[in-house]
This record gives sequence, structure tokens and C-alpha cells, in this order.
Amino acid sequence: MLRFGLFGAGRIGRVHAASLAAHPRTELAVVHDPVEVAAHEIAALYGGTPTGDADAILGDPGIDAVIIASPTPTHVELLAACAQVGKAVLCEKPIDLDLARVDACWEDIKGLNATVMVGFNRRFDPTFAEMRERVTGGEIGRLEQLLITSRDPAPAPAAYIASSGGLFRDMTIHDFDMARFLLGAVVEVHAVGANLVAPYIAAAGDIDSAVVVLRSADGALAHITNSRRAVFGYDQRIEAFGSTGMLSADNQRPTSVRYATADRSEAAAPYLNFFRQRYGTTYPAELDHFLTAIEDGTPPEPSFADGRAALVLADAANESLRTGRGVRV
Repeated sequence: MLRFGLFGAGRIGRVHAASLAAHPRTELAVVHDPVEVAAHEIAALYGGTPTGDADAILGDPGIDAVIIASPTPTHVELLAACAQVGKAVLCEKPIDLDLARVDACWEDIKGLNATVMVGFNRRFDPTFAEMRERVTGGEIGRLEQLLITSRDPAPAPAAYIASSGGLFRDMTIHDFDMARFLLGAVVEVHAVGANLVAPYIAAAGDIDSAVVVLRSADGALAHITNSRRAVFGYDQRIEAFGSTGMLSADNQRPTSVRYATADRSEAAAPYLNFFRQRYGTTYPAELDHFLTAIEDGTPPEPSFADGRAALVLADAANESLRTGRGVRV
């Protein structure tokens, strides 16, 4: 039984707390949040001692590992502090919004042999994991083109947008990691963006719609489409096209039942609404992989380096958007 501390009692912290409470090999020992009422709410639901003092986790030698689900600006300091006291770390994406701070964090911890995993949970989706296994297994020959569609059902609130770091660092970063998961190393980024959804997103200096083209080290191309709004539900699709075939992953629904009447055909239930429904199974799977890495002493994936690489692509996309030119990485 591994004892965990949880930093962050917001929406994603609650998701991780539920995974910890349900897993037979973990115990949620301490929940930290500066807003102590939020920590108390999670502790009441999933166990653990609520606190507003980070030292209650950092200074407890009985806590083996932590999940960092606090706001992004707190990630690198907490990650470094936990690694320095010997605690394994699962950190939500992104590691930070500033690549220089990410690199400084790595300098602080690289000699510690710390177990650090970054929370790109979509790698643990059974559909996407199967697609990667079949791509890397050569089932469709050489991968030549990859299409990733990722659209949220509705734009996030203005307060969230203002502190998100922008579309590429906040939203597309998942797709950059998925592209690397399927393609391997990416060497070139072309990005265009627009404001088509919500005026307050433009007012915050961000975009709400984007198309990004990537080139991999072996020449394959990836096309990422993002929008902050899809009125028909959470739009999450991938198509991998190769020299001898194609693999595709469609949107998911609660059931596969379809019906037909005099005025419609092939009608079906709406798509799963948002990330907690669509990717609900990925968080327990992600946690299980993290536990195995701790217990076996093996490096977890996605690693710190994977988190950094996705941020590099996000920064390159921002530069491409600004300059109107492709960016080599």
C-alpha cells in the first residue's frame, strides 16, 4: 500500500482523488489546497487529512508519492521539492508554461534519480493505446499521415482562459503529445489560428480555433484540428494512414444503439460529453502505470522529457502563429 499526498483540490484534483480512493494499492493520506474548504470537501469524499500547509506532505516521511494537480504556476516548485525529499511525482500537464522554468526544474532534480511522470492521460485510453501498438507493429506499413481532431464541447470560462497559457499550451499540448506517441520525434511545426467562437477569448489575447501541421523526423505528416466549441459534443478522433492501410478511432457514445424512423436514419445517442466521461478510464490506468514504475523501479511514461517535448511544440506553434512561418524544432 503506497501512501499519497495530493496537491490541488480543484476539478482535476477530485478526479485523481477518486482514482486513489478506488485503487487497492494506494491510500490518499493528505489533501493539500490553499483554499482549505476545498481540501476538506475532497477529504470528506475520498479520505485523507485536509490541509493548507504543503509541509504536511513534504515533511511526512510516510508519504511515498504525490500527485500534483494544483494550478500550473505551482508545478515546478512542488515537483522539485517532492523529488528532493524522495517522493515519486505524478505531475499534471503542463509542467510549466515557461520552458526556461521547466529546464531549471530539470537541473534541480536530474541527479536525484527521482520517479517523475507527466499526466498525459490520453496515452492510457484503450483505443489510442491499441492504435499505437498496431502502428508501431507495422500493421499499416509506414505511417505517412496522422489526423488528430480535438474539439471541446464548449469554451472554458473567461477566468480559466486568462490563466491557461493559451490554446497551444493548454489544449493542443495533449494533441502534441499524442502526435509524438504515434509519430515519434517531431522536427517542424506550422500553425494557423483564428477567433471564431467567443469574443472574450480574443480579448484575452488567445485564439479559439487552430490547425497545426507537424513533420516527423522520418518525414510523416500530422494534422491537428482544434476548436473550443463543438455543439454536438466532445469531438475526439484520430486517423492513422499508412503505406498499406489505415487505422481510425471515432468518437464514443454511451452505447452503440442506433435507430431509424420515417424522418431519420442511423440516429444515435450524443457523444460522451467531456473529458471526465470520454477519458474516465484513463486516470485509473495512468495511476496503475505510475504505481508499477514505483514498485519495479522502472522509468514511467510519459516522462519529464515527454512533458518538456510537448511544451517545445506548443512554443513552436505559438511562434509559427506569430510569424506565419514554419518553425524547426
